This record gives sequence, structure tokens and C-alpha cells, in this order.
Amino acid sequence: MNSEFNENEYSLKMGKTIQSFKKEISSLRTGRANSSMLDMIKVDVYGQLMPINQLATVSVPEARLINVQVWDKSNVGLIDSSIQKSELGVNPQIDGQIIRIRIPDLTEERRKELIKVLKGMSEKSKVSIRNIRREANENLKKQLKEKKITEDQNKNFEKNTQKLTDDNISDIEKIPSEKEKEIFQLWIPSTI
Repeated sequence: MNSEFNENEYSLKMGKTIQSFKKEISSLRTGRANSSMLDMIKVDVYGQLMPINQLATVSVPEARLINVQVWDKSNVGLIDSSIQKSELGVNPQIDGQIIRIRIPDLTEERRKELIKVLKGMSEKSKVSIRNIRREANENLKKQLKEKKITEDQNKNFEKNTQKLTDDNISDIEKIPSEKEKEIFQLWIPSTI
């Protein structure tokens, strides 16, 4: 019998889920400037939604400052408006075609809120991984029913898919701990 089940396909899907999760958490504001904080913000320009990095050069000259060098002067106001409407909670300052974004210190309350958001993102990614496992298992059942794979192949593929799922969920659980450290790194509670 010729096996048509492709384990690599599901491995790639799980890998993409992890990459998406990493990109998503990199946009969380942690009190330190990071150009990827602006990645999720889209600007309605030229009749479509475009990411800021396709309309300007984004740089981080200091630990708490992001500079956005806008290429087309007519887009400065649109980019400024999109940044203000975002959930970043920052107030950009315009200086000609440069938009400067100062990253303020995080309060204890905001840090705790970010941790909750981070855990929610983590859980959403784990659910995505489990959905990919479910999809793989449904594909296996279908192929077994159609006699494209044997019982032994089915059990072997299921075992491999479960191991892949466990490994990827384990990877997802490790990622937020680094971000949590970053969120609390600069915070020293006052004793006043």
C-alpha cells in the first residue's frame, strides 16, 4: 500500500503557528522601543491597508524612542492617526516627515495586563496547534477508511503527530517566559 499521509505538511503548519506567535508577541509594548511594535498597525493609504514599514523607514535610535521617517509627506498625518488609534498607548510627535514615538515606562497595572494578553496569545497558539493535530488525525481516519494506509501505519502516524504536537506546545510554553522577563525587567516598585 502506498501512503499518502504527509507528516511534513502538518509539521510545517505547526512551525508557521509558532512563527506567527513569535511575531505577534514581539508587537507587545514592553517599555523598550522595538520597531516590530508597529508591524501590526495598518495605514489606510492609496486605497488599501498597508503596514507602516512599506510607507516609511522605522528605526530605534534609543532604548525608548522609535523614529518613523515617512517617505511621502502626504502620508505623515495618516500614519500618525493610525499609531494613535492603535492599542500601543503612545503619543507620536511629528517633526516634518519624521514621526517620533517615545515609549513611556509601564505601570505595574499595565504590566499585569500585558501578562494576561501574553497568556491569551499563548493559549490561542496552543489551540491552533491542537487544531492542526485534529486535522491530521481526521486525514488519517479518512485514509484508513479508504484503505490507503494500514492500521499499523495509522497508529505510527498518530503517535508521530502526537509527539509533534507535544513538542510544539512545549516550544510555545517556553516563548512567553522570555517576554515576561522583558516586561518586568525595567520595573522596580517604589517603596515610597
